[in-house]
Amino acid sequence: MRPTSLDKLEYARAIEAVVSRTSTYFGRRLAERLAPLTDARVIAARLTETEETRAMIDKGMHVPLPSMDGMEELFGLLGTGYVPDERQFGQLAQFVRSCGQLRRFMASKAALAPTVAAYASSMHELDGLLDEIEGSIDRGRILDGASQELGRIRRKLRQAEEKLQKRLDGLLSKHAEHLQDRIVSTRGGRYVLSVKKEHRRKVSGTVLDESASGQTVFVEPSETAGLQMELSALRAEEQREELQVLARLTGEAELAMPQLSVNAESVGHYDFLLAKAKWALAIGALPPSLTDDGTFELRGARHPFLSAKPVPLDIVMDGSYRSLLITGPNTGGKTVALKTVGLLTLMAQTGLLIPAAAGSRVGVFRAIEADIGDGQSLDRSLSTFSSHIRNVTDILAVSDDATLVLLDELATGTDPGEGVGLSIAVLEELHRRGAAVLATTHFNEIKEYARVAPGFRNARMAFDEETLQPLYRLDMGEAGDSYAFVIARKFGIGEDIIARAKEIARGLKGGGGQRGRQDGDALREGVQGLLPPAAIVAEVAQAGARPEARKERGADAGDTVGEPMKTSGELKETSGEPKKISGDPPETAAAQPPELGIGDVVWIPSIGQRGVVYRVADERGEPHRSGPRRQTAH
Repeated sequence: MRPTSLDKLEYARAIEAVVSRTSTYFGRRLAERLAPLTDARVIAARLTETEETRAMIDKGMHVPLPSMDGMEELFGLLGTGYVPDERQFGQLAQFVRSCGQLRRFMASKAALAPTVAAYASSMHELDGLLDEIEGSIDRGRILDGASQELGRIRRKLRQAEEKLQKRLDGLLSKHAEHLQDRIVSTRGGRYVLSVKKEHRRKVSGTVLDESASGQTVFVEPSETAGLQMELSALRAEEQREELQVLARLTGEAELAMPQLSVNAESVGHYDFLLAKAKWALAIGALPPSLTDDGTFELRGARHPFLSAKPVPLDIVMDGSYRSLLITGPNTGGKTVALKTVGLLTLMAQTGLLIPAAAGSRVGVFRAIEADIGDGQSLDRSLSTFSSHIRNVTDILAVSDDATLVLLDELATGTDPGEGVGLSIAVLEELHRRGAAVLATTHFNEIKEYARVAPGFRNARMAFDEETLQPLYRLDMGEAGDSYAFVIARKFGIGEDIIARAKEIARGLKGGGGQRGRQDGDALREGVQGLLPPAAIVAEVAQAGARPEARKERGADAGDTVGEPMKTSGELKETSGEPKKISGDPPETAAAQPPELGIGDVVWIPSIGQRGVVYRVADERGEPHRSGPRRQTAH
């Protein structure tokens, strides 16, 4: 599946939610490698084991997951000639011991969770290795009984230490008046006395160190030199023998490395399953059933990353249609509905339980493609429309009957007429290929197409017109309104503007019929028929009602500015030529401006267009004061 679509559906956040709940390095690796699967049997097995683990935790069972602290480093060093230390063998012993506990625990839960318990049956007890480590190391120290030679050396070492200690105690009493402190300390691993500098010659021995002030010197008495040399030799023997013990344990661990690896993989998988189950419990997720025909039914579905408590979504795509057009107001939840379907489908195909009610069904798709968000990029010089087209092009390149396509806000970012046509063509092509399509739109033409086209169906996000609040409920089978006027009124747009907007909208839908234009291109004629008439009134007042204005515009040359004409229907019969209402020559018309009435058609030379009188001029030749502001005619 394309990374772009996965990013738009926030798939990485779902993976991170699982990764953050792992506690072992092996489990973390398994979680990080999660990806959507396409084999329905494998997906079903992953969902089953996750559900079994979730049920165990939900019943209050605590799975004794072994700690793998230090195991990654240790397993990487075994077999390289490296000899682990006492601490590392202590961690290994704890791991082996905990693996045995986990194996026995899961064996007792075989009836409740047969699939999950089966993983533990492949684990190894490794009692022999555990006995070797526990018999040699305890609490991070090698035991005397780890070997006979080590026991002999340590007995001699203790005897030498006792003898040396008695000798030092005698020297403390003998030289008490010469000492700075009556304690025995060490310097460089040798026992010394702290002697006052002025009494240095009173104590026989070797100076090994001096205090910072210079008032105290640390002397190794000559009476203990021989004993200390013997003690140092015994300690060297002890270290050599301890290394032999550790090397022997290393060999045992390396022989058990295949079994240790199996145990580590099993522990990592249990950690991975527990992480998936913990997230499922956190979001109230359950296992869906799977379909192989591209149909799905989500009941009470919720997006797992909505901060507020989401309204459950019910959405169905059955075999009677393959394309669902979702309509409704902005902020009504259309985009969230697309993301919910896309993300929950990805989660299910990854083996993750989904936040939806029992009985939900999810289709298994080879690819899930999404064009959500405008994707505008200044760095790459991509406009909103260009970004949409690039995404749609990539989607068309891979779409087939095993693809789920999610398209948000069709026909945006370009001319509405062309955008609607292109959107319908894309929907037709996706339908021809058999792809399952969910799309959102505000355009009535696309809604109407979905209503009449076979294989298509409308749905709408419910909206409460009284409270002006979206209900976030998807009603299947009907197209919804955008509620632009209702929302505009809510946010303070004036009633006069809203009334005018409704008039324009009605005209656009009817192709300009309110102006008597019933033929031609609906969109173009509708816009032309609904042009604000204020500019026409202003031009008529300037050019036709005031002689001085008419003279300035060349009335003496015989123009026909301000001459009334017949209705638009009669005008068409005369091939668009202005028709005078009297036989007077232009000069007479200039001397006596014609009487203009509302609805008369006139020719305005200054802009080269015909116009309809919307409001007559007052006695001064000015547009009526209560009339609309002047605007430029189109």
